[in-house]
Amino acid sequence: MGDMAAPTAPSDPTVPGAPALTVGFDLDMTLIDSRPGIRATYVELTARTGVHVDADLAITRLGPPLEQEIREWFPEERVAEASELYRELYPQYAVAPSPAMPGARAALAAVHAAGGRTLVVTAKYEPSAKLHLDHLGLDVDILVGSLWAEAKAEALRAHGATVYVGDHTGDVRGARAAGALSVAVASGPCGAPELRAAGADVVLDDLTAFPGWLGGYLAGDAASA
Repeated sequence: MGDMAAPTAPSDPTVPGAPALTVGFDLDMTLIDSRPGIRATYVELTARTGVHVDADLAITRLGPPLEQEIREWFPEERVAEASELYRELYPQYAVAPSPAMPGARAALAAVHAAGGRTLVVTAKYEPSAKLHLDHLGLDVDILVGSLWAEAKAEALRAHGATVYVGDHTGDVRGARAAGALSVAVASGPCGAPELRAAGADVVLDDLTAFPGWLGGYLAGDAASA
């Protein structure tokens, strides 16, 4: 079990018509383990372009927008072209091999059981993100793609999210910029100490701990586990 900050009861969002509880989630390494699929896509990108991408290294630093990783391997004048090709390859190579993270379905179900709404805000290209959600049957009410770090606050505020769950320090920054509670899961490239140092309000080992934490949060129980 991760370490917990004292939970606070959800406040009414300022978005008209929104439920009192809207929980946002990141996608890669929060709800899905996209490493196998992303690795396969980079291997194919290397085969198609002749430019070596160390796929094993690339999948250790998931989170930021695709173009940031592409710039590590391609000259600037080829970044747009390589990114476009990657996205064309993605549906064939990345979706089927990528499983849900442990606890993902239960975490989404816990929000719905509490009468809340689930929102995914991800840096991933939105059509690719939707393919993953559909393939895995993950019950998400709203999906917003192509937002990273502080830019995620745009969608979190627009949909009245009071909690945002993610695995990266960029997710912590997005939650804080939106005035949402930052719940960090140490299931991605950033460890618990790094997430705490970035300002996460709550750090959990992974999503399997989320339903229990949410129950305590909604009850206003500072000792929730």
